[in-house]
This record gives sequence, structure tokens and C-alpha cells, in this order.
Amino acid sequence: MLLARADGIWDLLTGRPVSLYATSVLRIGYGLLYLAFLLREFPHRDEIWGPGSPWTPSLAAQLFDQTGWWSFLLLSDGRAYFELCYALALLTSALFLLGWRTRVTSVLFAGVVVSFHARAIFMTDGGDNLLLLMALYLTLTACGRRWSLDARRARIKAARTDVARPRHVVAQDLRAARRTLVTVMHNCGVLVIAAQVCFLYGSAGLYKVQGSFWDDGTALHYVLNLELFQPWPALSHAMDRYPLAMAVAGYLTVLTQVAFPFVLFGRLKYPVLAVLLGMHVAIAVVLGLPLFSGTMIVADAVFLPDRFYAFLPHLLRRGTRRCDGPAPERGTGLGSVPQQGGHPDGREEHRPVSRPASGHAGPPPSGSTTAP
Repeated sequence: MLLARADGIWDLLTGRPVSLYATSVLRIGYGLLYLAFLLREFPHRDEIWGPGSPWTPSLAAQLFDQTGWWSFLLLSDGRAYFELCYALALLTSALFLLGWRTRVTSVLFAGVVVSFHARAIFMTDGGDNLLLLMALYLTLTACGRRWSLDARRARIKAARTDVARPRHVVAQDLRAARRTLVTVMHNCGVLVIAAQVCFLYGSAGLYKVQGSFWDDGTALHYVLNLELFQPWPALSHAMDRYPLAMAVAGYLTVLTQVAFPFVLFGRLKYPVLAVLLGMHVAIAVVLGLPLFSGTMIVADAVFLPDRFYAFLPHLLRRGTRRCDGPAPERGTGLGSVPQQGGHPDGREEHRPVSRPASGHAGPPPSGSTTAP
């Protein structure tokens, strides 16, 4: 029994790469999020990460000596060097989003996230920490196999190669070993990503259970009245007028977070993911934490199967066809005229009028003449 289970686990790790679409969604999502983040903070880049930051490079270097962090932004304190690094960070995020040479750009993207995170570590939150971890985990995965420029280039190359060239036995063995190694690294990376998300939700739910405010249902009341998390004060005050609804939302949040690791292997995970999606959207809008919510929503995408993502293009095409409307059939339009019969010499052809089965003669066809 143990040997059979061990063989099954080994086949799962080495047989084929799993969740290729899901990891591609993570690549696209985190690349887009970090690109939008860098563009949003572009006017404030010098005060956050540059030489003009209150957290000077010398202070950051002293902290690095204690914590072991690293950042390529501290290799020079010149403004030209910082602007060049910022431009390369934007370019790296865009290339990672598009999936160009993903093996290389994933490592570069992880270096960018680590460097910018460490340079302004006192301005980060939970969303930044999770994005940093996911950027590191994605370097282990084959996140460029689907929906990427790499996948497009591979399809074009496969279409141009009609006949496979014979290869040496040693070369074939090396390629097989490389495929197995890549598969194992990818599957292990996916497993680590899933475990990280499960640990995050489970620990957050258990931590909330220990709090008295979550126990009596008043936690969201205090959260909505924090000025730091009130981008729309009127919306926060309007929601706070319904304490019963806020208490139910708080209990539902704790329940879904605690139950999340236990429902991943059944169909119950889909409504739980839907509830978590709504919770993160509410956090982004009401509390003004779009980066944190976006990071969590993208992380949840790893639990959707590949058949779901493979079906999305067909679903979009079907929806597009419905929006365009059905194509009119040939010869059945309102302006179509039935073909008229005629005599070869141009005279009108007299045809007998068909009678219905009831025996009553119907009206003669329009424009026809009958014999006297």
C-alpha cells in the first residue's frame, strides 16, 4: 500500500506539469499588478525608493547588515542610476506579463520585487509580502507555457518543423532528464504556492477567532471607522449603519478563511472562492487596499483547474456570437422575392391552383392569371 502511494506521488510529480494555465494567470496577474503599481508611484518614486527618500541609502545599508536583505538600488546613490533601474523595472514587469523568455524574465522580475521591497521595507504591507513570495515561487514554475509570447513562438516553431530530425541517444536522454527536472520543479512550485495560500487563510482565520471583536461581531464596525482605511468616508459610514449585516459578514469571513484549507478537494471550494472574491473586492473598494486585494485574488486563481481556463476562450467566443446576433439565412429575408416561373418564349405560364386538404380553394397567388 505504501509503495503504491509512493509511486502515485512520484507519477504526480514527474508525469506531467500541472496547473499550467493557473500559473500563467499568476504570471499575468502579478506582472500587471506590479507594473500598475510602479506606474502609479512614478511621480513619487524618488521619495519612496530614490536618493531623495527620508530612508536614506546609508540607513538602508545599515538595516541590510542586520537583516540580510539585498537591493540593486543601493549599488549607487546617483539619480541617473536610479532612473535607469526604474525604467528597467518597468520593462521587466511588462516582459514578464507578456511571457517573453519567461525563464529569464521570471528571475529578473523576482529580483525587481525583492529590491524595491527591501529598499522601502517600512512602507510595505501584507499584500507586498505575499507578492514578494509569489514572485520567488514563480521562478520555479513553467509559467510561460500558456497565454504568452513563448507559447506563441513554440507553436510557430512546431508548425514549421514538419519532420523531426534524428537525435543521438545521449542527447535524447539529456532532453528527457531536463523535461523531468522542469516538471518536478514546476509541480513543486505549484504545491508550495497552494500551501502558502492555505497557510495564509488558515492562520488569518484562526487569528481572528482568538479576538473578542470578531467573536462578538463588532470587528468590522471598528475597521470601518478607522480614518486610515476610509477612501470613501460616506460609504464606510453608510455600511456601518447596518450592524447586523456587518456582524454576519464578519462571521462569514472567519468561517470561509478557517474552512478554506479543508474544502480544496471538493466542489465546495467554488462557492468559498466566490465568497473570498467578494470579500477582496469589498476590501479594495471600501478600505482602499487594491494591491492587497489584487494579490489575494490572483493567488486564489491557482486553485481553479486547467479545464476551467481552457474553456474560457470558448465561452468568450460564444458570448460574442450571442451579442452579434444570429446571421440571417439566405433567401428568407423580408425583402426576398420567390423565384417566378416563366415560359421560354416570354409568355406567362398558367399553372393550376393547388387546393388545400380541406377541399376549399385558397386565394390565387398574387400577380397570377387564371384561365376563364
